Amino acid sequence: MKCFQMHLCQNLCGNAESLTMLLLRSSDEIAASSGTLSDCLTRFSATSKKAAKAAVLFKLMHLLYADESGTISDPTQGHFVLARVAVFERTTHWIEARLNKIAARFSPDNPYLLELHGSPMRSGSTAWRHIPTSERRQAMIDALRIFVCNKHFRDARLFAVVLEKCRYSGQDIAQIVFEQLSSRFDHFIARLFREKNDKQRGMVLFDNSSTEARIQTLAREFKNSGHSFGVTRSFAEVAVFLDSRASRLIQLADLVAFAILRKFGFDDELYCNVIRDCFDTEGSVQHGLYVR
Repeated sequence: MKCFQMHLCQNLCGNAESLTMLLLRSSDEIAASSGTLSDCLTRFSATSKKAAKAAVLFKLMHLLYADESGTISDPTQGHFVLARVAVFERTTHWIEARLNKIAARFSPDNPYLLELHGSPMRSGSTAWRHIPTSERRQAMIDALRIFVCNKHFRDARLFAVVLEKCRYSGQDIAQIVFEQLSSRFDHFIARLFREKNDKQRGMVLFDNSSTEARIQTLAREFKNSGHSFGVTRSFAEVAVFLDSRASRLIQLADLVAFAILRKFGFDDELYCNVIRDCFDTEGSVQHGLYVR
């Protein structure tokens, strides 16, 4: 028992995870060591502020689901869009559940077989070819409305960069869009800390794409060497790439990027109007959408 008391005392004063471990101990064991536990708790009170801060940092994370619309190397396409759906980690389950309900309208037995993907949904191709146009487009709007219906705006917001490619001939478009989004997310995280003492980190999850190698390189460079706006400070890890079929949130990022491309590339505002007020904003200034 003495070993347990010493271990408990060290952990309470050393890191926040021991709080969870304490709860897992049996009541009998804790009761048996109550004398020394009192001493441990006295010592712990002196460092409680630090431990509480560590506990908060351990729990808080924004996941940024990213996807692109348009192709950098295709000369027939005038615009390129990179969008991020920034979601507080405890919100992802509920957003996925809402998206699954939308997919279940068309695939009730196994909604996971149906991918919510902007271009096929609008055009009626692949698995969407037998579904009426009105139902397909309503499904896209309903998926995008998840942001509008989210009462806790802190938990979900949008970031996006839209570039007219002819203005960036000979330049590294992948670097420009990733730099803009990284910088804007950094400012968002800094604002949370400044205004609410809410210190968080983020992790980016991308759909698999041809820009994967370039993005991975940029993520390392931005963290270690910096970019035009400074050093990236808010990311816990380099970007992770996933198959969009495995993630409803990646699919939602695709819908967001597609909606933005339809507006700026084709003057079709039907979908983008749904999310126009969901980009990161401070007061009357919209930071989450960059258009050039």
